Amino acid sequence: MSEKIYSMTGFGRAEAQNDRWKISVELKSVNHRFLELNVKAPKKFSAFESKIRTLIKEYAQRGKIDIFITYEDFTEGNATLKYHPELAKQYMNFAEEIERDFSIPNDLTVSKMMNLPDVLTMEEQEMDEDELWKDLENVIREAAENFRHSRNLEGENLRRDLLSKLDELEADVDKVIEREPMIIAEYRNRLEEKTKDLLEDSQIDESRIAAEVVLFADKICTDEETVRLKSHIQNMRDTLILGTGIGRKLDFLAQEMNREANTILSKANDLETSNTGVDLKTGIEKIREQVQNVE
Repeated sequence: MSEKIYSMTGFGRAEAQNDRWKISVELKSVNHRFLELNVKAPKKFSAFESKIRTLIKEYAQRGKIDIFITYEDFTEGNATLKYHPELAKQYMNFAEEIERDFSIPNDLTVSKMMNLPDVLTMEEQEMDEDELWKDLENVIREAAENFRHSRNLEGENLRRDLLSKLDELEADVDKVIEREPMIIAEYRNRLEEKTKDLLEDSQIDESRIAAEVVLFADKICTDEETVRLKSHIQNMRDTLILGTGIGRKLDFLAQEMNREANTILSKANDLETSNTGVDLKTGIEKIREQVQNVE
């Protein structure tokens, strides 16, 4: 049974709400050689950035992932009014001192005192960080699960497409293998006809013909390349079955396939083989493009 395979593109969203707050989390990702995380969250959650990054790494190995977090606070009276009696006492003492020094009435009333700077201040109530993180973590995990599911769906589409492309690629390799003996036979026939025309009634040296054919066959021989190319194709199939974290290996195999296809094309001494070699390179390039999407 095939293991799960993941694309590097994906999207996941989750939201939670109660009578005190509402938290929304969105994850979006695109292709990237490594894992790059960008966290965009309210200042309230800045202390949790390291925890957020660690959590996301449980759900992804590669890709450029943007994490968007929004927070709405529904708590009434989240800020409290605080009275500073020591400061008020200083204001009162100074007011009395000014009254004595300048013989003017002290008209400092309670209402005026309340309006003096910092006698009364608004202070936000402190939140329990552990409880806040627990709430945030639950929403992030739900979004990350949805995110990973979307990546898996896309990954399965990639697997099917790549396996189909590998079948087409192997069919082209078989064409190269089947065509090679025909090329050698055709070359021998042309060589014999040309020799007959040159020598006319003279006896043809079969050993010389055979030697030339051997040299030609060695020159166009692609046995090693086709064997390696078939091996890479099978290796890629097996790797696609393995699933998770295979993107880098698939990319390496695609590069090796391209190397063998280049050699086959350079050795081609026949139009049909040349065309097949071009098809091989085109097919491998399509595979390489798709492989860039695999985690």
